[in-house]
Amino acid sequence: MFHRICKLLVLLAGTLALPAIASTTPPDTTASLQQAVNGQWRSAANKARDQYRHPIETLQFFGIQPDMTVIELSPGGGWYTEILAPFLSARGHLIEAASPKAEKFSAKLKADPAVYGHIAKVIPFAPPDQVNLGPSNSADMVLTFRNTHDWLIDSPDTLEAVFKAAFDVLKPGGVFGLTEHRAKPFAAPVLTAAALHRIPEDYLITLALKTGFRVAGVSEINANPNDPEDINIHRLPPDLAGPDDEHAKMKAIGESDRMTLKFVKP
Repeated sequence: MFHRICKLLVLLAGTLALPAIASTTPPDTTASLQQAVNGQWRSAANKARDQYRHPIETLQFFGIQPDMTVIELSPGGGWYTEILAPFLSARGHLIEAASPKAEKFSAKLKADPAVYGHIAKVIPFAPPDQVNLGPSNSADMVLTFRNTHDWLIDSPDTLEAVFKAAFDVLKPGGVFGLTEHRAKPFAAPVLTAAALHRIPEDYLITLALKTGFRVAGVSEINANPNDPEDINIHRLPPDLAGPDDEHAKMKAIGESDRMTLKFVKP
């Protein structure tokens, strides 16, 4: 119930602050996203997670278009890079903001130039020391998937620095889109980030507003009502890091309950 009330309130606030945003996605964009998601370069294991991560619906919610300049923060193993790179290859620009120590990610890009050879560049990104994402007002979209809890574990200042860096690099009207493992409403954010790898939704919305963003949308695309939100996300699929005797229970729950938030730079 709280999530629905929170969504109603922030959407109302966003409506008051922003011009109307189109809710439809051009057919060619949808087809291009579907082609990227269906790509043979994606592993069966990664495709199996589409049912939990909803890549097409998530990227459509953020309003991605094939001619945008998009920055992906901390891409990890490149789950979303496998989709973003081919989608943006013909008309857009993809910039990967990755840790200089991300050797596996770097090797992944080099191993398949047909898919990743059109990535505009990879820039060093290691908060809090390296957070500069490029010239001010130069990007159409900044995306981050399930990373904000890691920056909060480092410190609230680190997470604030990331939000500010995203704000600075975006053009007016640019989108900052994120997904994150959701903690219970109004839980202690630093504690839940450290113990459970989750953040309360209200905390991230408040931080975005403090940074200067406006709320453009709050979606339940990646919600999972079966997740009690009070367990470490690594006990759930795909990691199943807990004892063997709980694996069946965790599989029945599925992957974590996640918020999907869209912020816009005025």
